[in-house]
Parts: sequence; structure tokens; C-alpha cells
Amino acid sequence: MLAWLLPLACLSLALGLLVGSVTISPAAAWAVFKGQGDPLHHTLMLELRLPRVLAAFAVGGLLAIAGALMQLLLRNPLADPYVLGLSGGAAVGALLAMLAGVGTTWVSGSAFLGALASTLLVFGLARISGNWNPLRLLLTGIVVASGWGAVISFMLAVSPSRELPGMLYWLMGDLSYAQGFALPWATLLLVLLILQPLGRSLNVLARGSQQAASLGMAVVRAEGLIYLLAALMTAIAVTVAGSIGFIGLLVPHALRLLFGYDQRKLLPACALAGGSLLVLADTLARSLLAPQQLPVGVITALLGVPAFLWLLSRRPG
Repeated sequence: MLAWLLPLACLSLALGLLVGSVTISPAAAWAVFKGQGDPLHHTLMLELRLPRVLAAFAVGGLLAIAGALMQLLLRNPLADPYVLGLSGGAAVGALLAMLAGVGTTWVSGSAFLGALASTLLVFGLARISGNWNPLRLLLTGIVVASGWGAVISFMLAVSPSRELPGMLYWLMGDLSYAQGFALPWATLLLVLLILQPLGRSLNVLARGSQQAASLGMAVVRAEGLIYLLAALMTAIAVTVAGSIGFIGLLVPHALRLLFGYDQRKLLPACALAGGSLLVLADTLARSLLAPQQLPVGVITALLGVPAFLWLLSRRPG
């Protein structure tokens, strides 16, 4: 599985660096990496495109792994990282910061706090009667997400017209200001290091909580860890890039249909495939109507809807 995903990841990163409103040849790119070449190419590649491409890859990997974990947690192959209202909470936080007229750093921080608040709210409501189960968690997340959607609609309705373009772009997913890639990369690597030794346990849990408990597994603790990791990854992805759909839904679903259900292989494969897909989608967003840039969430939706319908048609049963 990883043997062909690694070259795909390298190819997507290369295309992200070379293709855009100005196309750079491989020879010109090599000259830039040697410290020579056109200063314009140097600025485009190393100062503008490289941080954006690295951020896109990490965000795509986080969303794909979060999707795989949510589908495992909820025992539902069609679950999505945003199903628990994390995206809505992050969006409300970011939009409040935009309305306050603060800088990009404050917008990102507010988005993270909103996602964290939504995580605590959903988890607290789901446990209000003691224990929680996948169905209770799913229903609670849907209700909270609907509530955030109503708040977002209200904020857009009362916002000044000059603020609306930036707010709408953020809601559709936008990597234009995603210059900070250290946090999503650190989170991605940390999550993989945590989950890889637990691959066998995750495989058991995927067969059902009762079977896992009968084999001596601490099911509640494992499910809590999965939820918290998925929430953290989604919150950081939304903080960096806004609301980007279909990556967390499509990538793990496609990889399971192609390669099976072994979590030890599926999760690193999700990191590579999700990162590659978002980098390629962002490259299209920068190139299709250049010099105008489209929100990357539009591209992922346009690609994701037909691809997912095709995958569903191939799913047995």
C-alpha cells in the first residue's frame, strides 16, 4: 500500500511547488534549490508555495486520519471528522475574531478555542447520563453542529459587507494564509507515533466493543483516546485551513475498499493519501482561474462528490 503512496506524495509536493499562476520548470526549480536561479522563482517557491504546500499536506493527512478514527469510533464507514460539530465551533470562533478586526494569528487561535469548546460541549452532553455510546455521541454531534450552523448564519446576516468575502472564503476552506505548518506537522507525526503501536487493539475494536471487551480490552479508555485524538486533529486542521470537506470522508473509505481494514496500514496510508489529495486540490485551486485563487474547499467538494458516489456504487451490499 505504502509503496505507491510514497511516490504519489512526492509527486503531489513537486506539482504544488512547480504549478500555479506562474509555472516553474524542474530545471529552474533545481537552480533555486542550489541557491541560484531567478529571484522571482526563489520567492514563489520557497517563500510562498513551500509553506502552503507543507501546510496543505499536513492538514490533509490530519483530516484523513481523523476520518478513519471517527469511522472506527462510530462503527460507521460514512462518518466524517466534522460530524461532531468541531468545524462549526471553529468557524464561530474564527468569524468572531474576524468581526473584531484582529490579526490572522488571533483568528487561528479563536478557531482553535472554538473547536476545543465544541469538543468539550459534545463530549460533556454525550456523557450527561453517565456512559456514552457511538449512537449517543453521533446524535449529540449532529445537534451541536446544527446549532453552530444557525449561529454562523446569524453572524453572516448581521456582518458588515466588507467582512463577508474573507469570512465566506474561510468557511469554504482556504489555504491562502496557511503559512504556519509546524503545528499540523508536529501533530500529525505525534498522532502516528501514538496510534501505530495500538494498531492491533484498533483492529479488535473495529469488530465491535463487546468483542473487544470480551478479549480484555479497556474499551471506554480506547474510545475516549480515539475521540480526543480525532477532535484534536480536526481542530488543528480547521484552525490552519478553514472548513475543508470530503478529505476525511473519502480517503479512508477509498483506502479500505482498496486495501482492507488493517489499521496498522490504513492510518499511515491515510496520512499520505489525504496529504497528497489536498495538495493536488490546492494546486488546482491556485491554477484553474489564475491569477484568481479559488477556495480549496470548492475543489475538494467538486472532486469528492462524484468520486464518493462512484465508490458507493462499487461497495458490496
